[in-house]
Amino acid sequence: MKAIITDAGFASRYLPITKTIPKAMIPIGAKPVMQLCVEECARAGIEEIVIVATPNTKSKEIYEDYFHNPAENVRALLEKQGKSDRFKSVQEVLEFPKITVIEQDPTLPYGNGSPIVSAKDFVKDDEAFVVLYSDDLILGEGDVKVLIETFENNKGAKAVIAAQEMPEKDWHRYGMIALKENGTLSHIVEKPKTPDLSPSNLTSYGRYLLTPEVFDYLIPANTGLDDELWTVDAITKLAEHGDVLVAKSEGNWITTGDPKNYFLAHLEYVLSHTDYAEDVKKFVEDYSSNQ
Repeated sequence: MKAIITDAGFASRYLPITKTIPKAMIPIGAKPVMQLCVEECARAGIEEIVIVATPNTKSKEIYEDYFHNPAENVRALLEKQGKSDRFKSVQEVLEFPKITVIEQDPTLPYGNGSPIVSAKDFVKDDEAFVVLYSDDLILGEGDVKVLIETFENNKGAKAVIAAQEMPEKDWHRYGMIALKENGTLSHIVEKPKTPDLSPSNLTSYGRYLLTPEVFDYLIPANTGLDDELWTVDAITKLAEHGDVLVAKSEGNWITTGDPKNYFLAHLEYVLSHTDYAEDVKKFVEDYSSNQ
């Protein structure tokens, strides 16, 4: 019933804006990326969420303000203006499941596993917990529900990872999944240079359901490529000692990890989730025809 959402890097590809605000507070439509991750958890029945923010910045303060500040001054002004209905979106944020914001432990090595280790005390006694990388956005119902349902039907599993089929032209950009004969995870081949080096057409990304056993391998001494602490390395170790299930996404995974892909993700969201999608389509069509 718990989830960890990570946003603990400095997002240098987004400078200068990320010198002031966390990357996952950049908007998709009228909501920050982080809120869409929280909503995915809420739809799946998650009751407690910990957001891991970048240390030595204002990120923790910004997240706490966004998710916990009741904004009574805004409410009062809208009431005075006869626009109380506009506060509904703020009220929805205040009614999310319990959200705790912590900073990543700055003594840990660089790597995407360190935010998870930083939240260890939050989840260590749980049977299992979910991890979301806020870079990864799932359009549709989301993957958290799929991960939980898969685990509930296979309680002996060590972990569950989300996967999506990718076209061959993109295999070199992602971690491609190798399966055992029983259909569970064997290992992940990072960014295969040629298609013949990819073990499948399935890619892994930042949606995991993990058991506390992962912390036996997700330790500072186990750094891997580029001396970073990688979550996938720990998951591979789990796969050596039991079943790590692979659950195909029922949504559409898109990344917001860099400005170009963020723009494409934002555009896709607008075209599929807003009431002004037709206006945007018409603008693009008109713009293209005038070039």
